[in-house]
Amino acid sequence: MILALSDAKARKLKPDDKPVSDGTIAGLYLYPAKTVGTGKWIFRFKSPENSKRRDMGLGSYPIVSIRDARTKAFELRIVIEKGIDPLEERRVQEREKKKLASVPTFEEAARRHHADKAEGFRNSKHTEQWMTSLETYIFPKIGKRMVNDLTPADFAACLKPIWLKKAETAARIKQRCDAVMNWAAANGFILASPVGVVDKILPKQPGKRERVEHQPALPWREIPKFFSMLMEGEAVSRQMLELLILTACRSGELREMQWEEIDFSHAIWTIPAARMKGKVTHRVPLGQRAIEILERQLDKSETGEGLVFLSRSRKPMTDMVLTKFLRDKKIQSDTPGRLATAHGFRSSFRDWASENGYARDLAERALAHTIKNAVEAAYHRTDLLEQRRVMMLEWEQYCCS
Repeated sequence: MILALSDAKARKLKPDDKPVSDGTIAGLYLYPAKTVGTGKWIFRFKSPENSKRRDMGLGSYPIVSIRDARTKAFELRIVIEKGIDPLEERRVQEREKKKLASVPTFEEAARRHHADKAEGFRNSKHTEQWMTSLETYIFPKIGKRMVNDLTPADFAACLKPIWLKKAETAARIKQRCDAVMNWAAANGFILASPVGVVDKILPKQPGKRERVEHQPALPWREIPKFFSMLMEGEAVSRQMLELLILTACRSGELREMQWEEIDFSHAIWTIPAARMKGKVTHRVPLGQRAIEILERQLDKSETGEGLVFLSRSRKPMTDMVLTKFLRDKKIQSDTPGRLATAHGFRSSFRDWASENGYARDLAERALAHTIKNAVEAAYHRTDLLEQRRVMMLEWEQYCCS
């Protein structure tokens, strides 16, 4: 018969003694330590999950009293009877504690997610805007809070001031917040993003058609007059604007134009897919005036390699080069109270093409717009270069008239 372990007996335990059974809870032992009257509680059991013998520490005596050790061991026996290995359960709980200790704040999560995804962004401007929008509207309110503590109401409170006034901006920020919280879910910090239901507790936004803001454009009938003014000077900004209008390209495509993309023999500018918004290679037919501008720029180049339009720092020109010219000249647009923008010249070209009877498909391909119908895109692979060449030559003649 094994007697129940008493406090008096435990206090007499010597370093070289054998482990003492508790006598009341099966598997509970007190192992002697290096000092008389001290020991370590060990709970021995057979795992209900794999039938292996397991030893589980329950603390040191006398810090953990006999009574407390028995209580712990009794609770573990109940766990074992339920078919659970208490040692494995403890390890799971410890992992969860470590995970909770490493849960990031929303700002930390956003910056980590942004760093992971930054390489996939189309340009540095978009990369900066992505984070700046969160720094402006989200971080001041919830940036320091843990991601597992955030609710739909928290994000709604951040977005409410701009939800109706700046609907497009609010929609983008909501999307970015959702991306951050999905990142947090993917890393096990939360179960799912709460951002998806934010619009259920905010007023209904105006429809996409109602909130689309078109870039202010110079009316196409005023292009020849504006073009004649451009041709009066030799400034790089003037020549860049000329080429931008003649090719109907985007500002970024022009500012990052490389000499290796120009085929003077066939009068073609081939923009690689990596620099296109739609990630598809785009060929632009060049007219006589466009070639003249490029040849004049080539005369200034020392090597005929790299960027066509270089800034003083030997980097691509900034978008402000074109914007400043339009602002300084106070070029009015078709939008009351707003000046024309560089991007708006694409709209000027599109209106001219429609007014002069060119097919929609031809004009859209000149603008490098993606075919939205997947079936049509799969079968319609030609870029209609030679048909577009006729259209672009007429456009150049119109601009220079």
